[in-house]
Amino acid sequence: MQQLGLTATELGSDGYLPTDPAELKDLCAEFGLEMIGGFVPLVLHEAAELDATIEAARRTAELMSAAGATVFVTSAVTDWDWGPRTALTSDDWNFTAKTLSIVDDILGEFGMTQAIHPHLRTVVETRADIEALLDVSDVGWTFDMGHMQIGGMDPLEFIDIAFDRIRHVHLKDVVMDLAGPVFAGDQSIMDGVQAGMFCNLGRGDVPIGAIVTELEARGYDQWYVLEQDAAITAGEPAVGAGPLLDVLASIEFLKGIEAPASADEEIHT
Repeated sequence: MQQLGLTATELGSDGYLPTDPAELKDLCAEFGLEMIGGFVPLVLHEAAELDATIEAARRTAELMSAAGATVFVTSAVTDWDWGPRTALTSDDWNFTAKTLSIVDDILGEFGMTQAIHPHLRTVVETRADIEALLDVSDVGWTFDMGHMQIGGMDPLEFIDIAFDRIRHVHLKDVVMDLAGPVFAGDQSIMDGVQAGMFCNLGRGDVPIGAIVTELEARGYDQWYVLEQDAAITAGEPAVGAGPLLDVLASIEFLKGIEAPASADEEIHT
């Protein structure tokens, strides 16, 4: 990341970076990286899991905020083991909204902002899920254009209907033909990643250029996080190879997006 000139990062998968706040902060400082925030799976719709959800939210917020993070990317999983997605009832959505409000209050203690993340195999996956949550909760959103498009929500339409709710952006491109079997439940997310479902920016079916241009034109001034999913199956790649080359290609694509007049765009990951 340092070699690519990147100056910030999210926490990443659980356990990938240190879970001790001081160690995490020192590691980021060693490589000149600012900690933005991180992806946090929480069970939001089940009353029986409320105490565990509160504990997980508080523990994770304490870690991330101590390292300087400000964005708490909530993922509404079905259960703690990422079990098969379930469709929520009206009562479930209302309880989800209440739980999100509780999490917001916790994050306020740590100076963090919550941003719900629509995601494959979660209870906020489809266009209908997104619309249902928009109706019952004023929570902020992580605008992940790739996951939204897979779930049937046009990313540009989401900007139209909910721009003022966007707190965070994940830049992700998708090959929709490869995403179809995953969305249908016929393949795992890992199967899709290994097949190349999440590709370099500009090589898939998501209109990344139009999306970034529209966000900039509307005055979006928060983080853009490049999510370059990769599945390394043939051993650790050599230095300067592997995912680094994919990230470099995506950065070059972003540099080629024509900024709106008077916009001062800076892309971070």
